[in-house]
Amino acid sequence: MNRLNRFFHIDERGSTVGTELRGGFATFLTMAYILAANAGILTAAGVPLQPAIICTALAAGICCIAMGLLGNFPLALASGMGLNAFIAFTAAPAMGSWQAAMGLVVLDGLVISALVAAGLREAMLDAIPIDLRHAMAAGIGLFVALIGCVNAGIVKSSGMLIPPVSPGSFNDPTVLVTLAGVVLTGVLLARKVPGAILIGIVVCGVVLHWTAGLNGIAEVEDPASESVTLFSWPSLSDMSQLIGQADVMTALQFKFFPLLLTLLIVDFFDTLGTVTAIGDQANVKDAQNRVIGLRRILVVDSASAAIGGFFGVSSVTSYIESASGVSEGARTGLHSVVVGVLFLLCIFAAPLVALLPASATAPALIVVGFLMAESITKIDFTKPDIGIPAFVTLLLIPLTYSISHGIGYGLLTFVGMRIVTWRIREVHPLLCAAAVVFAVAFLWTE
Repeated sequence: MNRLNRFFHIDERGSTVGTELRGGFATFLTMAYILAANAGILTAAGVPLQPAIICTALAAGICCIAMGLLGNFPLALASGMGLNAFIAFTAAPAMGSWQAAMGLVVLDGLVISALVAAGLREAMLDAIPIDLRHAMAAGIGLFVALIGCVNAGIVKSSGMLIPPVSPGSFNDPTVLVTLAGVVLTGVLLARKVPGAILIGIVVCGVVLHWTAGLNGIAEVEDPASESVTLFSWPSLSDMSQLIGQADVMTALQFKFFPLLLTLLIVDFFDTLGTVTAIGDQANVKDAQNRVIGLRRILVVDSASAAIGGFFGVSSVTSYIESASGVSEGARTGLHSVVVGVLFLLCIFAAPLVALLPASATAPALIVVGFLMAESITKIDFTKPDIGIPAFVTLLLIPLTYSISHGIGYGLLTFVGMRIVTWRIREVHPLLCAAAVVFAVAFLWTE
């Protein structure tokens, strides 16, 4: 205990080993839904399900432990919601394979790591107005929620030009279970029940299996009539289907640079806000009101993005759900180590997670979308010169089914309005360059 105390500065930060352990469990419960949700989204790009679950747990475990040991900060990491949707529904189709899209994620992590090393991450943060950043976060939230609605059958393609989409059937059991799951998860969140989203996924999975005529989920028979165990030693062949499969060479092609730029923008700004919020809540700051060990924290986060791509599970990033552990009193990296160990243990439960139908995560995606869309309230819509570009961004991300197009059109609208009103000098040169890249890319690819 004394060694843990000295290594993590537990007493110095006003915590205890027991408090850090309890905080780690609380954070894990609020994040565990990512195992099913991330794998479910990535399967749309062709990523195999069970290997995705195993590698999601493995990458999260490694990165959380690294954050605890190197950053000594109560911040947990896992494959990012929104980032995985970008990979599955935008990058992979455009690049021809999920392997190429994961190569893009590796490049993203390497570039951000270089920016951190050069001290340029904060400079990049200043390039995009705060309202546009909020619009990006909210638009991605709406996109994630739309994916949940599509997976549940609540929204369907109409097959016509007008309207392009139509409502699903209310008689569909999946639709009813999804709506009930949203209600259940919402009530649990409102009552601050730890693991509310995870509970919603499990309950919906059980009910969907029951409605499909199964008697339970204790054991399932495969087509060869061999029983599938719920817990098993992770298969090296499963992991090898994803680990090291990232196609970096394809991702280096110039025509994919706009996709890389979008991923950098989405991945880049999310962490700074998360680290700042957790640092404030935990009061882990120095005399200059800066988060203690900020450079080390950003280095681990940046490297985690590349690790996520290498493991084939999208970009691994910092989670605001770490606030649940901090609210329990966690103040050090021991909290993150605990979360990491729990994720590693989940590797053995991958067969159990794989039993969940894809639609079981639909309520979770809708609720997570709601949580991300909270950023809409921070946009100043009283000023058309910033409100309109922000609205274009959050509107077109879900409607185009493309995060890159939504962000690109939003930036073009913002820069265009500044040019027309002779206020181009107010726009950061990096933002002008980004707008030009998006414009060229849209003309080149369409």
